[in-house]
Amino acid sequence: MAEPVMAQRRPAILELEVGTYFWCQCGRSKNQPFCDGSHKETGEFTPIEFQITEKKRVALCQCKHSGHKPFCDGTHKSLAVA
Repeated sequence: MAEPVMAQRRPAILELEVGTYFWCQCGRSKNQPFCDGSHKETGEFTPIEFQITEKKRVALCQCKHSGHKPFCDGTHKSLAVA
């Protein structure tokens, strides 16, 4: 299985409105942290759909290795620097 591309070594802190969102799991999207369809080139990744039921501030993972995808769990702090 292919490894995702680390988009950033920090979370995206965003204020999201109520709605459905698609988080980029491959790291190739030009619209990080959201999917733009770039995963189709990999044949291995699909976006993760998530719902926001009330307007709130979130920390979305951009290292693509969180154990709580799409949300940041701090995993980026322990990843080796390439």
